[in-house]
Amino acid sequence: MADETTAVELSDDTATVARSTGDETGAGLPHHSFLSRLYTGTGAFEVIGRRRLWYGVSGTIVAIAIVSIVLRGFTFGIDFSGGTTMSFPRGGAQVSQVEQVFRQTLGSDPEAVVIVGNGAGATVQIRSETLSNDKTEKLRNALFDRFQPKGSDGKPSRQAISDSAVSSTWGDQITTKAVIALAVFLVLVSLYITVRYERYMAISALTTMCFDLTVTAGVYSLVGFEVTPATVIGLLTILGFSLYDTVIVFDKVEENTHGFQHTTRRTFAEHANLAINQTFMRSINTSLISVLPVLALMVVAVWLLGVGTLKDLALVQLVGIIVGTYSSIFFATPLLVSLRERTELVRTHSRRVGRRRGPVPEKDTAAQAKDEPDGPDGPGAATVAASAGAPANKPAPGARPVREGASRHPRPTGKRNKR
Repeated sequence: MADETTAVELSDDTATVARSTGDETGAGLPHHSFLSRLYTGTGAFEVIGRRRLWYGVSGTIVAIAIVSIVLRGFTFGIDFSGGTTMSFPRGGAQVSQVEQVFRQTLGSDPEAVVIVGNGAGATVQIRSETLSNDKTEKLRNALFDRFQPKGSDGKPSRQAISDSAVSSTWGDQITTKAVIALAVFLVLVSLYITVRYERYMAISALTTMCFDLTVTAGVYSLVGFEVTPATVIGLLTILGFSLYDTVIVFDKVEENTHGFQHTTRRTFAEHANLAINQTFMRSINTSLISVLPVLALMVVAVWLLGVGTLKDLALVQLVGIIVGTYSSIFFATPLLVSLRERTELVRTHSRRVGRRRGPVPEKDTAAQAKDEPDGPDGPGAATVAASAGAPANKPAPGARPVREGASRHPRPTGKRNKR
C-alpha cells in the first residue's frame, strides 16, 4: 500500500513538472485546426509581431486613397452640386439614344444618363447642369416626340416626363450641413474616447477612425460612386460601427494587460496579440451579421426597386464595414502597441521578460527549425523563433499560466509518504 501511494505521489509530481515544462516550451501541445484556433482564440495568429507588414499595407491603401481624392475628386450628386434632373418611363429607350436627343436639342452633353430599375417599372434619369424653363420645356418636347413615354393610363403623355431642379445655393447649404454633422460626430466621439480610455488607446482609436474616413472617401473617389446626402448618413453609421469594433478589441486588450508589469509571463505586445485572437470571431461574426442586411438592401435597391437612395446608403455601408473590420484588427491594436512600447514602463517590462526567458542557443534553434515541419499557416514556431530571435521558452499559444519556478519546485500533493 505504501509503495502504491509513493508511486502515485511520484507520478503526480512528474506530471506537474511535465505539464509546467510543456506550458513553458509549447512542447507536446496538440495540433489544432485553423477553425479550432480561430474559435478558441489561443493566440496562434501573429498580428502584432507582423505589424510592419500591416503598416505597409495600410500605408499603401491610404496613399492610393489620397492620390485618388486629389487627382480625381468626387462625383457629387445633384443635392450637393445643383442641377436639373428629368425622368420618364423607359419603354424601349436606350442610353445612347437619350444622349443623342439631349445633344441635338440643347447642343451639349448631359452629365449622366442612367436606367434605374428593371422590367416595366424601369425609368430613364437624365442629369445635367441647371436648365432654364425654356430649355427644360424644349427638352421635354424632344424626348416625348422621340420616345412617346406612356402615362398611368397606358397612353403617351407629356406629363409622364417629370423634372426637378436644385439650385447651387441649396447645394451649398446641404454641403455645409453635412460637414457640420461630420465635425460634430468626430468631436463627440473624440470626447468619449478620451474620457473612456487612457491616452495611447485614445490616440490609436482616433487615428483608426481617420484611417476609415480617408479610405472610404478614397474608394468613392476611385470607383466614381456618387456622393449624396445618403452617403453622408451612411458614412456616419460606418464610423460608429468601426469605433464599436475597435472598442471591443481595446476592452479585451485592457483586460489582458491589467497589471501586466507585475508578471513576466508575456510582454505587453504578446498580451495585445492574444486579445486580438480572442476577439477574432466576435469581429468576424459582427461584420457578417452587418454585411448580410446591407447586401440584401443592395439587391432590393438595385435589381428590384431601383431606388437610388437605398443604393447609395448600401454602398457606403458595405465599403465602411469592410474597412472598419480591417482597421480594428490590423491597424488600431498594432498602433497601440507601437505607442506603448515607446514608454519606459513597457520597455523595462519587456527586458524583464527577456531576461526571465533567457537567450536561445543558436545551434539548438537552428536544428529544431530544420526538423520542425511547416504548419498550415506558414513556417513552424521554431523557424519563426530562429528568424526573429525569439526566446526558447516563450509561452506557446493558448498555454495555461504557470507560476514561476513551478518546474523547479513542484506543487505539493498533500499526501504523506508512508514507509
